[in-house]
Amino acid sequence: MKRLHVIGRKNHGKTTLVVALIEELTGRGLRVGTIKHTHHRHELDVPGKDSHRHRTAGATVVGVLSKGLSAVFLPSDDSGPSRDRYAPLATVFASSDLVLVEGDSGTTAPKIEVWRAEVGSRPLAEEDLSVLAVVTDDDLPTAGLTLPRSDLQTLADWVIAWMNRSD
Repeated sequence: MKRLHVIGRKNHGKTTLVVALIEELTGRGLRVGTIKHTHHRHELDVPGKDSHRHRTAGATVVGVLSKGLSAVFLPSDDSGPSRDRYAPLATVFASSDLVLVEGDSGTTAPKIEVWRAEVGSRPLAEEDLSVLAVVTDDDLPTAGLTLPRSDLQTLADWVIAWMNRSD
């Protein structure tokens, strides 16, 4: 599963950029999957509903299949940093050319950072050398590759070139 993380501090525009990249890349014929990473523990199922009852009864995997949308609930393995928490999702995303992950700045996987000077915080790339590029229209206060936030075609070209290089 080829994945690229889009990281950045709160209110720097991660979701806006991910949505724009999805539209641009799918418009070019790529199949793009997404994962939203969160540090918060969320109950994604509805307590009391059948699928939730299946999970609490001990089912290892629970699926919900409907005409419009389907979902699979997998338990998370939080056994440590050496475990690739994305591996169980690989088969689900096998048909995707690229999986954009919004968040998870702690990963060692390839990532780009969205940064805006007006928010007032320093770029994560200053301390994280695994950030491939910083996406911004502002002057970057640190060395490194910058990609223009306002030029989505150039950014998408870079993503596709990165995909081809990292095969």
